[in-house]
Amino acid sequence: MAASGLGWRSCLCAHLAIFSWYVFTLRTNCSLEISERHPGARTYGGRWKYLTFINLVMQTVFFGLCVVTDLSHMVVSNARTGLPSRLLKTRDYFFTVLAFPVGTFVFTSFWSLYAYNRELVYPKFLDDIIPIWLNHALHTIILPLLLVQMYLQPHKYPSRAKGILSLALFVALYLAWVLWVHHVSGIWVYPIMSHLSPVGLAVFLAAASLSMAPVYLLGEKMNQLVGRTVGGSGSGKGGGSGPESFEGHVSGPR
Repeated sequence: MAASGLGWRSCLCAHLAIFSWYVFTLRTNCSLEISERHPGARTYGGRWKYLTFINLVMQTVFFGLCVVTDLSHMVVSNARTGLPSRLLKTRDYFFTVLAFPVGTFVFTSFWSLYAYNRELVYPKFLDDIIPIWLNHALHTIILPLLLVQMYLQPHKYPSRAKGILSLALFVALYLAWVLWVHHVSGIWVYPIMSHLSPVGLAVFLAAASLSMAPVYLLGEKMNQLVGRTVGGSGSGKGGGSGPESFEGHVSGPR
């Protein structure tokens, strides 16, 4: 069963609502008028040079995958094999390696820099371009929705080495992309980078990259805690009514 004891039908309703929210947010973000003060999508790399936008697309795809996974388990009688099983494994890998750590990093890094000096990450003039609600949709609501997903359904983590190496590959590719954008266009993706010396920039990028590993481990630990807390309190409920057996599906590193 799900971590919360909900069945596939209930989880589908929740996932459809979250997926619709992300589709709406993504569409609104892409339809923003780009001004001369903040060319954004007009400069090299477009919106794809921003981790916030990449994360927005990532969360949209993930919750769309959750919808498809829920539907497959509702339609297929033997969901332990075939397409439902493969979708479940893909969903878990996506959540544990990318959706949770990247979404959590976007939340923590943005608001930490914003609290220190917002001009380093989100200059005040952006308030006239990006609605406040959209800013929170991009940088705040992502974390509560990930926590809702962690509560709704259990997730099987890969081996710790495989998970962290996969996340490290994503980080390396994004850093290479950021440096390439600067090399080609002279644009630093984030204002803070233009204020740092070469050594300071190297330290900043290294610290940001290395911080992803603790975020991954945090997700792993929280997943286990949710399994023990909610799964334990829900024992005795109808075992066949929910998405997965928590005891058989949630696990730490192997």
